[in-house]
Amino acid sequence: MIKVEIDTHSGFCFGVRKAIEAADRMLSNGNDVYCVGDIVHNDAEAERLRKLGMNIISYNNIEEIKEGTVLFRAHGEPPASYRLITNAGLKLQDETCPVVLKLQDRIKKAYKQLKEINGQLVIFGKRGHAEVIGLEGQCEGNAIVIENEAEIDLIDFNRPVEIFSQTTKDPKHLKRIVELIESRKEESITWHNTTCKQVTGRVPKLKAFAKQHDVIIFVGGKKSSNAKVLFAACCDVNTKSYFVSEASDVMEEWFVGAKSSVGVCGATSTPLWQMEEVAQRISSLL
Repeated sequence: MIKVEIDTHSGFCFGVRKAIEAADRMLSNGNDVYCVGDIVHNDAEAERLRKLGMNIISYNNIEEIKEGTVLFRAHGEPPASYRLITNAGLKLQDETCPVVLKLQDRIKKAYKQLKEINGQLVIFGKRGHAEVIGLEGQCEGNAIVIENEAEIDLIDFNRPVEIFSQTTKDPKHLKRIVELIESRKEESITWHNTTCKQVTGRVPKLKAFAKQHDVIIFVGGKKSSNAKVLFAACCDVNTKSYFVSEASDVMEEWFVGAKSSVGVCGATSTPLWQMEEVAQRISSLL
């Protein structure tokens, strides 16, 4: 009989779990809760909370809200968002991840110092991502955001450079970009590996898990940057790794040739209940 095992190291990271628990708590108490954007990049979890009464809004909707609580998710927000809530006279539940809050503070301080020496603050991250928008807000929107090696030409190599990373980016990719920039500058640059250790620390554990099983089913949201990084780690060590966003995505033919076990794992934005649903679906096919 083929065993189906759920990875015990997968599932919500601390920051996401903290935000989800706060939302569940407020909703169970009958509060009107408004979240600016999806609380997590996982459609199934976002839909679960919507059914409980969570309202997903944009900044354009703030003025329409007369009462209730606005929840800031783990990704963090720019200073302008706090002013908007204050001016609207609404309650705020700030669930920004502590790791992101610390990074925001570091960027704010670095930016002040760089202004004095005509320096450039660079963020390695996904342009338009909620966390990156919050980070840009700490430096008056004057950060240079680069997503890949090809974009380093946005940097003026004749001026001082200091680099930070979005917390969910691959540290190896960050290092490659730093090395490429240093090869183009006469002076060394200042850079910080600000990727979240909870996220990057999962990679070796996930690879070890993926090696143990004949087939790997990775559960994640299609919009999750973290899911893409962790799924790639599975593919590195197990060619029979498949990405699904819900249980119905699982295909029976994926398990042809499986002899002993199938592993189910997920991103830091993947709830345990969803991995359990996927595991049940797999068991029904074997």
